[in-house]
Amino acid sequence: MREIVVRTLSGLLYVTILLFSIFSSEKWYILLFLIFGLICLREFLRMISFQFWYTYLILIAFILFFSYYKVSPISTYILLLLTVGTGFYLIRNLFSTRIRRLSKPLKLHITLFYMIGGFVFLTLLPSHGDEFSPYTVAGLFVLIWVNDTFAYIVGKSIGRHKLFPSISPKKTIEGFFGGLVFACAASYFIHKFTGSLNFNIWFSLAVVMSTLGTFGDLIESKLKREAGLKDSGTLMPGHGGLYDRLDSVLFASPFIYLVLIIFEYVS
Repeated sequence: MREIVVRTLSGLLYVTILLFSIFSSEKWYILLFLIFGLICLREFLRMISFQFWYTYLILIAFILFFSYYKVSPISTYILLLLTVGTGFYLIRNLFSTRIRRLSKPLKLHITLFYMIGGFVFLTLLPSHGDEFSPYTVAGLFVLIWVNDTFAYIVGKSIGRHKLFPSISPKKTIEGFFGGLVFACAASYFIHKFTGSLNFNIWFSLAVVMSTLGTFGDLIESKLKREAGLKDSGTLMPGHGGLYDRLDSVLFASPFIYLVLIIFEYVS
């Protein structure tokens, strides 16, 4: 009982801080996710045994350059290309059954264009248009929460076929599609409630967020298994580390940003 109370309270505190930053201002939002990024980066570096202190400075510099000052659109597209490419590499690596030792150059590359790049695009998402749009990023978090909740419920109820048994034995194919269907349904109500984007965009974001968010969760699970860890950290009692909470949206954010760019050019 005590564990449930602690888990609930830490979850409520996390959501409260998140909503406050999202709906306060762009500066508060960027500041919060800069702090979140530094915490997650620390957990991630410990997980892959790569303690290079200057990566913290790179994260701060990237957030300031790309997200706060928005200095160079061309540089943002180059970073997007590198981040998405690294994402596809990590997805491909999920299908490899052997445990491989990451070289230092590869650890640096993944740190730069998975972890740091992911936080850059997570901070850019609500300001993709001309103005800061808190409902866009709030809607994305709702989508990932709906997906996770119903993937668990459907998987627990009717799940029979394992999705990636060697990485996450509890995830099922039925649960994956259950989460996807309910996230797509939620996209309709998010569109109606927020009016921030048209329904076609929200539906596409639901598909991308559910699919890529699941991959993000699996990627972190594989990294934890290879490191022999149950959780990425202990910051959130009952939940594990902050990286455990943000792994899905962190991995999906560059792909979400890419989808928004595509819709901007085709509309």
